[in-house]
Amino acid sequence: MTNVLVLVEHGEGQLKNSTVELITAARVFGTVGAVVVGAPGTTEKLQGALAEAGAETIYAAESDQAESLLITPEVDALSGLAAQLQVPVIVSATATGNEIAGRVGARVASGVLYNTNNITAEKTAEISIFGGAYTVTASAAGASPVFTLAPGSLDPEPQAAAGNVQQVELPAAGPTAVTITSFAPAEAGDRPELTEANIVVSGGRGVGGSEGFTDVVEPLADVMGAAVGASRAAVDADYYPGKFQVGQTGVTVSPNLYIALGISGAIQHKAGMQTSKTIVAVNKDEEASIFEIADFGVVGDLFKVAPQATEELKNRK
Repeated sequence: MTNVLVLVEHGEGQLKNSTVELITAARVFGTVGAVVVGAPGTTEKLQGALAEAGAETIYAAESDQAESLLITPEVDALSGLAAQLQVPVIVSATATGNEIAGRVGARVASGVLYNTNNITAEKTAEISIFGGAYTVTASAAGASPVFTLAPGSLDPEPQAAAGNVQQVELPAAGPTAVTITSFAPAEAGDRPELTEANIVVSGGRGVGGSEGFTDVVEPLADVMGAAVGASRAAVDADYYPGKFQVGQTGVTVSPNLYIALGISGAIQHKAGMQTSKTIVAVNKDEEASIFEIADFGVVGDLFKVAPQATEELKNRK
């Protein structure tokens, strides 16, 4: 019997780390059912990894249209199964995941909790509010409450399960469904994806310009195998592309190590990274609020500190 549903995140025939996090968090409810939405054959590629992660049942919601429709197939699959099984639903707290969660909650007449941590068997979860100034415990009503889990909010713990596949028929697309007409590959480069990286090196207004990212932030990130992030101030000043913005109006990250270079620590930025396991901050202003949440702070010139750290790390390799 399935006690909870999770939406599988995947790409190029592989699971994303966030899916293992979802399955780990979902075990608090009992037996986990993983919902795979994709083209025919997608589930077969993912079955072994999902079983190793802890999915007892794998619901294969596959169709030729699944990858050409925006969000609709995921909403159809999750809401149909949730209505039938009357169990909670957990998806990743990405922009797409949050959109899916809201639509599923509306269809099954249940509450939705966004960007949560520490989901419990009592259907409660912790949420940061007012830009991270407070953490509250909230609950969602309804037979199938929907949770979006903040990426990196817990350590994935694979626990092998049966991984039995069950086919799910997706309904035909309705007249209001949005069709994806073309794809363009994202310029990801060799660095890990920002929301899934174990280490993130971010730059703020203090880096002084795009050259600061190229000459200081990126070299430190590359020697550590880290992703690069940016504050909203840096993005607004066109120092770095907006898709790398960390904060309340950007992406939320929770890596094992977060290095903030030239970031003052505005409340909206803290909201996007304060759950990081270890925070290191470098800023010449000793009153910068980033130091309030930093585990290790350096009051100094980032243009001296960061390159020295980069060289030292290179020497130790």
